[in-house]
Amino acid sequence: MAEILWQPSAERIADADLTRFAAFVRARHHGLNADDYAALHRWSIEDRAAFWSAVWEYGEIVGDRGDGPVLVDGDRMPGAKWFPGARLNFAENLLRRRDGAPGIVFRGEDRVRRSLTFGELHDAVSVLAQSLRAAGVAKGDRVAGYLPNMPEAVVAMLATTSIGAIWSSASPDFGVQGVVDRFGQIAPRVLFSADGYFYGGKRHDSIGRLGAIAARIPSIERVVVVPYTIDAAGVAGAVAGVERAVSLDDFVAGRTPADIAFERLPFDHPLYIMYSSGTTGAPKCIVHGAGGTLLQHVKELALHSDVKRGERLLYFTTCGWMMWNWLVSALAREATLALYDGSPFHPDGNALFDYVADEGIETFGTSAKYIDAVRKAGLAPAKTHDLSKLEAILSTGSPLVPESFDFVYESIKRDVRLSSISGGTDIISCFVLGNPAAPVRRGEIQCAGLGLDVHAFDDEGRSVVGEKGELVCTRAFPSMPVG
Repeated sequence: MAEILWQPSAERIADADLTRFAAFVRARHHGLNADDYAALHRWSIEDRAAFWSAVWEYGEIVGDRGDGPVLVDGDRMPGAKWFPGARLNFAENLLRRRDGAPGIVFRGEDRVRRSLTFGELHDAVSVLAQSLRAAGVAKGDRVAGYLPNMPEAVVAMLATTSIGAIWSSASPDFGVQGVVDRFGQIAPRVLFSADGYFYGGKRHDSIGRLGAIAARIPSIERVVVVPYTIDAAGVAGAVAGVERAVSLDDFVAGRTPADIAFERLPFDHPLYIMYSSGTTGAPKCIVHGAGGTLLQHVKELALHSDVKRGERLLYFTTCGWMMWNWLVSALAREATLALYDGSPFHPDGNALFDYVADEGIETFGTSAKYIDAVRKAGLAPAKTHDLSKLEAILSTGSPLVPESFDFVYESIKRDVRLSSISGGTDIISCFVLGNPAAPVRRGEIQCAGLGLDVHAFDDEGRSVVGEKGELVCTRAFPSMPVG
């Protein structure tokens, strides 16, 4: 076996949500050796109904689980039905906290720093949801975001999904054609955009593209422009010449925060529309359901990533990557979202490590490509930054090579859980993940996700170990696409 690079302490193991979940399961399923991960994983795929019920309970999902069975037609892929009697609302689960602690902290390169408390986040969602309803948006309608990874992107998504409407987002660096290729397929009624974005220390305009986008997507009834790179008064003036456009301030004018009227809907009610990469023709739409996305993300954030209430999670992503959707679900853990938008190498390669140190971030997620870029830049954050609060580094996007494992432990932090994880847009989650109660071995992913019957198949469709194969999952799970 590969060399062990990190071993959790007894205290960390005892405090891990995975350990607590194992005890939770053991109390309900006597005789199950839930302390052994292999045994827990085996049970989670052999009794999927019991496992996902336990995730619902342990994750304290807000909603009505219904009477009936948890899983119907469980041998069908696709076709399995999860929690067919349940009713819930995704946004309600992410907005359960309303106090004065930080709900979102935000940095837009070295230009913008802002924060919202959980209470302020709730109020912003309340006001925007009222405005969307007044604009005629109803459950099943589509709302699109052409936005940087900023607080208003989270607010707009939560306002949309609180109504039961469907959210879809793209990064603002996409050109007009890239936006039309995606949003043109889904007929959104409302499009949210910032006035622009920062990248590499430069301002890039978005308003100039909005007229062309709206003209080519006739379903758009209203374009709502968020001030970011210019002030609110400047935005109000700039949108005057854009057909169907209005500033965010004008869109929500006259409304005051109130309790949110969350629409509780069936488990598989559409939540997000994602897109394939577009490397083989136009991007293909992938529709994900609210219940499956929520359960899978709560499982991954709690049990595999050990994100806890009050902790801070930074994942370097854009709104065009599924890791943004994954990151935002940390609100269901009552954790603080640390959002960053722009170049991770502006003004130098320390930008994200500055953020981790300044904010005392416990979990930092990024791509294998970024870790390699930091290594090639000759940086050594362990020597230049106080990373004492940092407990976990997550890496995805491509395999993390053994040399990058070495670099993390030699140059970033010795006592840190390094989780190489892998999944995809088509499951809006991960097949293989971290295990906070197990050692990290050089060049290895720690484990297959609970509830996922993951294998590597050879060309003949045989499960193989120790050789290359195609990553497959052979049994249905809740976050499979609903359309």
